[in-house]
Amino acid sequence: MGRMVGGLTVFGLLLASAIAQPNQNDWDIYSFHINSTVSNRYATTVITSRVANRMQESKEIEFHVEIPKDAFISKFRMYIDGQPYDGVVKTKEKAQQQYTQAVSQGQSAGIVSSVGRTLEEFRTSVNVAANKKVTFELTYEELMRRKHGKYELKIHARPMQPVRDFKIDVYMHEKAGITFVDIKGGLSTKELANAITKTQEDKEAWVHFYPTVNQQTNCDGCGEQGLDGELIISYDVQRDNGFGDIQKADGYFVHHFAPSSLPRIPKNVVFVIDRSGSMSGRKMRQTRIAMVKILSDLDEEDFFGLITFDSEILYWKEELVQATSANVETAQGFARSIQDRGATDINAALLEGARMLTRYTREGSASILILLTDGDPTTGVTNRGTIQENVRRVIAGQFPLYCLGFGFDVSFEFLQKLSLMNGGVARRIYEDSDADLQLKGFYEEVANPLLTDVTMIYEGGTNLTQTNFSQYYNGSEIVVAGQILDNNVENFIPQVVAISVRRKVTFTEADTGPDPIENTTDSVLQRVWAYLTVKQLLEKELLLSGNEKEKVKNEALELSLKYSFVTPLTSMVVTKPQEGDTEVLHKPEEGKPHRNRHRGVGSTARKQGTLMVGSSPISRTGIAQMAPRSFHPELSQLNRGRHSSRFPALEDSSAHHQSQVLPGPPAHPGVAGLPGVPSSSGSWFVPISLDDFQEEIDPSFLFLEEFLEASSDSSPPVTVKHRFWIKSDGPSRPLCFDIPGTVVLKLFHHPSRELYINGELDSVMYGGFKKIVIRVGSDQRIEVDTEWITVQKGQTVSYYRGLDPIRSGSATIIRTDKEIDIEVEDIRLVIYIHQKDREVLLWPVFRQIPSESNTDGLLVLKAAVYQISQRVPLTKVKINKSEVEVTDAHAIDYSLGSHRSMPCFHGSADQILPRPLSHFLVNQL
Repeated sequence: MGRMVGGLTVFGLLLASAIAQPNQNDWDIYSFHINSTVSNRYATTVITSRVANRMQESKEIEFHVEIPKDAFISKFRMYIDGQPYDGVVKTKEKAQQQYTQAVSQGQSAGIVSSVGRTLEEFRTSVNVAANKKVTFELTYEELMRRKHGKYELKIHARPMQPVRDFKIDVYMHEKAGITFVDIKGGLSTKELANAITKTQEDKEAWVHFYPTVNQQTNCDGCGEQGLDGELIISYDVQRDNGFGDIQKADGYFVHHFAPSSLPRIPKNVVFVIDRSGSMSGRKMRQTRIAMVKILSDLDEEDFFGLITFDSEILYWKEELVQATSANVETAQGFARSIQDRGATDINAALLEGARMLTRYTREGSASILILLTDGDPTTGVTNRGTIQENVRRVIAGQFPLYCLGFGFDVSFEFLQKLSLMNGGVARRIYEDSDADLQLKGFYEEVANPLLTDVTMIYEGGTNLTQTNFSQYYNGSEIVVAGQILDNNVENFIPQVVAISVRRKVTFTEADTGPDPIENTTDSVLQRVWAYLTVKQLLEKELLLSGNEKEKVKNEALELSLKYSFVTPLTSMVVTKPQEGDTEVLHKPEEGKPHRNRHRGVGSTARKQGTLMVGSSPISRTGIAQMAPRSFHPELSQLNRGRHSSRFPALEDSSAHHQSQVLPGPPAHPGVAGLPGVPSSSGSWFVPISLDDFQEEIDPSFLFLEEFLEASSDSSPPVTVKHRFWIKSDGPSRPLCFDIPGTVVLKLFHHPSRELYINGELDSVMYGGFKKIVIRVGSDQRIEVDTEWITVQKGQTVSYYRGLDPIRSGSATIIRTDKEIDIEVEDIRLVIYIHQKDREVLLWPVFRQIPSESNTDGLLVLKAAVYQISQRVPLTKVKINKSEVEVTDAHAIDYSLGSHRSMPCFHGSADQILPRPLSHFLVNQL
């Protein structure tokens, strides 16, 4: 129980000023991502916030994150105009020295440190120049703890304004297997529930939360400042044997021990309740409510006692009594009558509670002492050190002491030390409306002991974390990490010895050979070991004094620095450029090409000038070097002498000088309809006149950039196959099928909204899409290919390749290196960008779709419901009221940021799909 603590919480907050409420017109959080990866119960969370100063003057932007004490911040990075500035973890003394020096020199600096022992707080700010951007990236880590039979990942989001590109992505991998994944919290209710997608497989699970801007302002607890709530993801893992799950890699091991199929041990429990004057009001009322509920949960095999105290001790009974219904009812009446009064004699109350337990010995039972107080000792023995020694002497290691500190007036460090000295833990009870539920929740954690005197033994192991535990409770977990001597797993023999009811039990590992770690990097186990070791060294340091205390403190400090953990002994310092520094962007030198820059070719231009690419001015002339196919497929068709009629703006640019229109280049005479001027290198120069562009060009609009060879190949087409899969409604394998050729597929059709998404398959064997088109109404068209994003609004056509957000009508498009996020009304579509066989391919995934039922397409197919009807000699499944022959196969899952291979049952598309394949084929994009 000593290692059980809460789940993982994220609290991200951005402020535009340290002294004033931010004005949304001053700055724009255009992207806010929270990405959590849980690998074998170890969670690494990255918060990335991108902010733009839209003002014509510099602005101070502050980034503020709070996380609970059990998480260690391990990395902070800030990007200003693409230049990274990293936080460095140092000792508190050196960090404070560097911080003070930076401030005295006129530099802006941030510092991160622990606030007491209950909270770690990060705060930094930076001066952002007019029309510039800054990116904050914070990483922290935590070992997830099991309580009430589950792990909980808690993510609290409060970006302080609606964010166009808001995402929470969670990936979980558990080698033992995942039994369930549940989602709750304020961010999962009502309208926001539709923004959540969940996928669960045997050992992996994914949760995505992609709310639209409209949802961020209309949900419960939301408003003009956007989201303010919590997303809670709970899950548990398979437990096939009593020994638990042990992982070994690169000389380290982590052992998760949580047997469940054991008889419950009857318990002896004494509650010591503070009724001093400071407990008056709501605290006393909530304590009475909680005690009544707790007493009703006692098992009839349990024995219990109840003591209240102020300057005097008041017993319900002076001896432990059995938890019969009559005794419980009488005790509840006593609990309802508790009144606040007097001073606080913690010493006398705890000693009497401990003596009640020591006087009552019962073989095959487990004893527990629980203290609830809201203040410091004010009468009797008031010296905290004396109280701690008195209590330890009486308890003498016979049972654990759990201390619950109500509110913030109590000395929590005093209670923490008191508990640690006696094999228990301290827990703060917050003065909120749910304080009674907090009290009852803690009791439920210790209500069902299954083992006592637990000893974890690791022959061939060294540098072990805590290995002795007074009790193990149902629904919790014991975690031990360490190193394997000489990485010799053959001689590494773990076992667990404990007492269950009236007998000694031993748990051993069935196979002590090498243990393969699936998708778990060696560094994860090492960081779990470092995390646990630092945590326990800090607790140990609290109990020591003199040279021993200093030695343990230095060990914890050394590990904190080595693994860049921000702990109570360390701080992170971030030093940024001086306020007066200015970053100068130079024009590229002539004759030296730059990536993503326009290349001039000399005096043939009719006009010269400066074009802004992003925020950087570059020189350019009126002729650009390009390969037609790298710019846009329409120009590729011009290259082959076939003018397209799909884009009228490309045919008559003179009519659209007031719009963002790129005119099609004229065909060069004498080169078989090929636009441009041939060069000696085999590429083509395309004349472009500045007169054909509007004066104000979108900063993210790039044109004629890439230098590629013109293609004249006319190789015969190769028949390719593309494998699609439909997830199953449960833990079974997905079903997969092939679609041959480079056909155009109906991905999503919503006729009543006039919203259509189609995709054209590429020519890569088992690849993906080369082009995806979204049509909104009759006048808006968004086309995405592997190079460009084309937006047509009415007669205006614009081409984009930058990373700045694109807004057109009801659509917002955000591109990163690995994905394109498109929001249209209440729809969020993510198009992942993958590489296979050196070819770039696209794969669309819905992260939010309308709740209406009149939709159609491959992207909105329901999960397959099937049963395996035959295994030998052929595998058959029953689906769509028919029996279908299938084979064992594999499919590539492109629906995530990194593709992976997964097993599936392969069959005919016409048999697996709910409708014939022809229904999902369309003639054109």
